[in-house]
This record gives sequence, structure tokens and C-alpha cells, in this order.
Amino acid sequence: MAKETKEEILAVPEKFKSLVESIEKLSVLELAELVKILEEKFGVSAAVPMAAAAPADEGEAAAEEKSSFDVVLAAVGEQKIEVIKVVRDVTGKGLKEAKDLVDAAVSEPQVLKEGAGKDEAQELQQKLTGVGAKVELK
Repeated sequence: MAKETKEEILAVPEKFKSLVESIEKLSVLELAELVKILEEKFGVSAAVPMAAAAPADEGEAAAEEKSSFDVVLAAVGEQKIEVIKVVRDVTGKGLKEAKDLVDAAVSEPQVLKEGAGKDEAQELQQKLTGVGAKVELK
């Protein structure tokens, strides 16, 4: 049996050939930087999901599902005043405390709520992304 090359194994569609050729020319550091930019731009992760590891038992997967999340304000966006209003509303903080928290999130991510349930965390995330903020659930 003849040994197959990578090109024979993975047929690149014509519309992507120039893009793939450009990526092939990148160094490892440039490629890592590109991945990071794409992850931030599209809000995705290149990491392999834990579910892909296929646990031996379905009950094991359900037991590992996270039920408590920390809601982190990762980026404020362009509607800072609206973000402050939402932060004030969801945290119960005063105007000054909410503004200080949002101002701090400009330079580094800030935890808005620790130990929130899945539904609550998703609701907070939806409210904040609705006004242009970037939120992470950890």
C-alpha cells in the first residue's frame, strides 16, 4: 500500500486554497496569535471540548456538567453607560460601585457574580452582551 501524503488525505476546496497556503507560511507564533484573534473575534474556542473525550459512562458525563458559574465581565464594549446600568441592576450595587467595577473591567476582567446557577448565569450573560459587553462564564 502506497503511503498517502497530507494533501491526498485532506482535499482542500478550491475556494479555501489561497487561505490555506497563506496560513501554511505562518510561523508557529504567528499561527498562535491568529488563533487567539479568531477566538476573541468570534467568541469561540479552539480547545477540544471535554465531551469529545467520550466518557465511559453517560452518567459520568452528566455528573461532570457544571452547575455553578462565575459571571465575568471580560470587556465593556462601546456602550459603557448601558453596561453600567445593567451591572447596577444585576448586582444591586450603587451607581459609583457599578461604575468602578465597569471601569476596572476596561483593563482586566472583573467577576460580577460568583456561584450563579446555569440559568441565572446565562441570563446575566444575555443582558450584558445585549448592550455590547463581552462576558465569560467560568
